[in-house]
Amino acid sequence: MENKADQVLSIKVMRLSRPLFTQCDPHHLEFFYLTDTKPSAETDCYSLVHADHDLDMTLSSRHGLLLPQSFGTIYLGETFQSYLRVQNVGSFLVSNISIKADLQTAAQRLPLTKKKNNVTLDQLEPQQSTDDILSHEITELGTHILVCEVSYQVGLGEVMTSSRYYKFQVLKPLDVKTKFYNAESDDVYLEAQIQNTTLDKPLCLDKVTMEPSSLFKVQAGWGTSWSNASQLFGGIVNIVQPGEIRQYLHCLKPKQDVRGNLRLLRGESNIGKLDLTWRTTIGDRGRLQTSQLQRMVPNYGDVRLTIQELPNPVKLYEAISFVCKITNTSERPVELSLVLDIRSKPAILWTGISNRPLEKIDPNHSVEVCLQLVPIMPGLQSLSGLKLIDLLLKRTYDYPDIAQLLVLP
Repeated sequence: MENKADQVLSIKVMRLSRPLFTQCDPHHLEFFYLTDTKPSAETDCYSLVHADHDLDMTLSSRHGLLLPQSFGTIYLGETFQSYLRVQNVGSFLVSNISIKADLQTAAQRLPLTKKKNNVTLDQLEPQQSTDDILSHEITELGTHILVCEVSYQVGLGEVMTSSRYYKFQVLKPLDVKTKFYNAESDDVYLEAQIQNTTLDKPLCLDKVTMEPSSLFKVQAGWGTSWSNASQLFGGIVNIVQPGEIRQYLHCLKPKQDVRGNLRLLRGESNIGKLDLTWRTTIGDRGRLQTSQLQRMVPNYGDVRLTIQELPNPVKLYEAISFVCKITNTSERPVELSLVLDIRSKPAILWTGISNRPLEKIDPNHSVEVCLQLVPIMPGLQSLSGLKLIDLLLKRTYDYPDIAQLLVLP
């Protein structure tokens, strides 16, 4: 890309990129083209066949490298590099030269020259030139405009200015979709679906990591680094073809100092960011980072009941004991009564005293209660029938299907 010929200073811009892989048509070479010896009836046909095969293998490769023919496609996360050259194409000495290169996006204008401002030269002789390498990591989608401006003076004349604009589009190489699951243990499971949205560019996912927020940590072995993709997808590298999807699972655990603070956890919707590093087939690197991922904050209500210790599996007709934790997540002290409700066709039978009062629970505090039951039906059974009654407000909290229990005959 260059300017018109009527300018004293010529501006040329060329994008610096690696060549692309391409398939070439094989060119068949006859053996006697290289030896000046035509085959005759007495020629050893066996040697000619094998010599011809060797020439095909060495001189007729089906794959080659193709130099870029245009500005090409630029993807989000890649590093944009270009070569800028300014040459005096006139016949007079040019002085007081100032060169400026900016990248204009929809949101900002970024200086690309090395000193982040104008590059100033004293003079350029006729046919003399100066150059610079422009580099910038692309962090925005949409239209980008490379603005090159040169101001100069010919002799003792007035200052002249020349500007050139080069427009290109930045596309999204990967599409990331996330799903969250809030577990009863306050752990958060993140499922990330990563799709290659390019038209014809296979991408190699080098690393997919989770950068958690200040309240969480990533459990070791759950997506801290997926660089060893051969164990997951059966290959040496994790190549994602255009349109293909990879799924990753991350487990985030609350830090030890905030695990008991349900009020703080309930108010935290930010989970963290996903950091993706990828490469093209030719080796160009790119990096993407999502914005802060937002989860749906769990609604625990005023009183939360969780299972702490539950033996599983259990045997039929054998009494078992387990521990449940009752937490006051409201702003006031609560006094509760524990009710053991039995359905019409129960799979388990509760043992113990029903409708018994519990000790007073202060805000953001909890108590542990030991319960007993007897399974009377085999199979996978749900623990239901636990109720808590607020003695002050006369409000009932029902907890159906608080856990699953496998009963063996």
